[in-house]
Amino acid sequence: MPPTAIFSSKGALAYAELRRLILTAELAPGARLSQDEFAESMGMSITPLREAVRQLASEGLVTMSPHRDVRVSAVSADEARQLLEARLSLEPFAMRLAAERRTDEQLRTMAEAADRLLPVNRRTGDEAIEAHRVFHQTVYAASGNDVMIRMLDDLWDKTDRYRRLGLTLPEGDAPRTQDLAQHHELLRLIADGNGPGAEDLAHTHIAQSLAATVLDALDPTTP
Repeated sequence: MPPTAIFSSKGALAYAELRRLILTAELAPGARLSQDEFAESMGMSITPLREAVRQLASEGLVTMSPHRDVRVSAVSADEARQLLEARLSLEPFAMRLAAERRTDEQLRTMAEAADRLLPVNRRTGDEAIEAHRVFHQTVYAASGNDVMIRMLDDLWDKTDRYRRLGLTLPEGDAPRTQDLAQHHELLRLIADGNGPGAEDLAHTHIAQSLAATVLDALDPTTP
């Protein structure tokens, strides 16, 4: 279990909880958010809840009508494409940097995370998605680039909605053992200090990811 977060305000607490519910699809795309009911369930006034909603709206995770109706933003082919393009631009280079800069201790952490990996499919669900995330985060950490790490963490969060949508598609029931094997091959390339190899494989890995299959489903014209 991750350590308990310490929040600086009720607004921050409401933001973190709402964001979690949206990204894990516990609040489904298009769902209406009753601010009064949520504030009551959190034991707070409406003011910090509205602060949280405004922040989520700035991130594109909720939409607000002029009449203050708040809904979880719908998933879209356009957002899926933008997230995929951003990951393809940043993540392979982070893998390359990790291969060039990783320490022995960081490599051991990556190996421990790799041992907990499962194929990401409908049967393994959230457990596999979380293990997948932890592995990638251990690799990002070894890049030594804090700016890139923060950007990739945000991309990972926002892509989670599409991974979970992918689990509901036919592809979500596939074994996806090739995807699992690619993680272990990435680890080997990083351990060998093969930056270009890790970068190339990461690009292939992302292009074939569960989130990428969702883009194909949302927009069949995707090349």
